[in-house]
Amino acid sequence: MKTIEVQNVGALPYAMEEAVNRLRINIGFLGNDIRKIMIISTFPDEGKSTIAVNLWRQMSEAGTKSLLLDVDMRKSVFKREHLPEASEKDGFKGTSDYLAGNADIDDAVCHTQFESGDIMMNAENVVNPSILLDSERFTEMLDYFSRNYRYTFVDVPPLDLVSDGERIGSQCDGAILVIRAGVTPTGAVKATIAQLERAGCPVLGVVLNRVENSKRGYYSGHSHYGSYYGGSYYYGQKIN
Repeated sequence: MKTIEVQNVGALPYAMEEAVNRLRINIGFLGNDIRKIMIISTFPDEGKSTIAVNLWRQMSEAGTKSLLLDVDMRKSVFKREHLPEASEKDGFKGTSDYLAGNADIDDAVCHTQFESGDIMMNAENVVNPSILLDSERFTEMLDYFSRNYRYTFVDVPPLDLVSDGERIGSQCDGAILVIRAGVTPTGAVKATIAQLERAGCPVLGVVLNRVENSKRGYYSGHSHYGSYYGGSYYYGQKIN
């Protein structure tokens, strides 16, 4: 297994760091059966990947063995933003390579500067990953991670763009939904929740990102965490 340094992670504004920490603590109360957690949003640019990488980072720093899995195989920018040192010439492989049978699991998973944190990036984008997601190899991969890591955080494409999230969610233990405050319509949120529930993926909680603060104005670093219980979904108001 190769070791690589994940860049541009950490040093968040205080409010966001504390919000992610509360999210981390709440996840710990969900029970031992919750191991594979999908991080998803309805639309692009809602902060989904930022939440995923920092939640994984905090879990790892706390000593909880965790894996961050990049399954945005169509248009992933994770390698460019967080792993610029990972180049194909150095033999770095990733999610699509493993699922296509072009790499073993130890070739595709990398250890990081966080003692308890590993990562599987998507090193090579593909035009249509649906076949890879429907394969037995994908199921076996998630099962392997579930046995070897306390948490696997699965970063997926926005649900409104493609159906990948539903396929992936059907094999996860639950989802955390990231919502951009004041931008994501209520109807779209309800539709996303319904899609996830049809896929058999319960919504474990939500992150309301980029919240307006009355004292500081509007800034992108402020996130709130809410919970989803038995059909009542809260992020400042109840959606009926």
